[in-house]
Amino acid sequence: MVVNDVDVRHLRRCIELARTALEAGHGPFGAVLVGADGRTLYEDHNRVTDRDQTLHAELGVVRWAVANMAPVQRVRATVYTSCEHCPMCAATHAWAGLGRIVYVNSNDQLIRWLTELRAPAPPVAMLPVHTVAPRIVVDGPAPELEEEIKTLYETRYRR
Repeated sequence: MVVNDVDVRHLRRCIELARTALEAGHGPFGAVLVGADGRTLYEDHNRVTDRDQTLHAELGVVRWAVANMAPVQRVRATVYTSCEHCPMCAATHAWAGLGRIVYVNSNDQLIRWLTELRAPAPPVAMLPVHTVAPRIVVDGPAPELEEEIKTLYETRYRR
């Protein structure tokens, strides 16, 4: 579970970024990279298109971290996300040597909501981060933010 008000503040920013992605025509997902000192270092939102399904917010954060941070800085950083990492993002996160992950909603919740909305299922099994990257510290979901993020999915996928 999310353990403090700082986590909630960063998760709220992830929801804002998810809203930005939605307004730009992308899936509602956002991510924020926070250094060990608590400063926001980088943030991104989904930019997935029909041509490139890999432009997830979390991958943007990982790419930035690898290009701009030493390994010791990466392992001490936290990645906040609007949704638990998909398997692709979880594996990339682990290979990059990033630290803790904190998310608003779980993959199980996402799949349940997409099913309720009759939205297309993701093309991969939405495994928990711990299954893909067992050494990563993971906290979430954040029940106090659940309705806010669910509303964004409903806006995107309701037909």
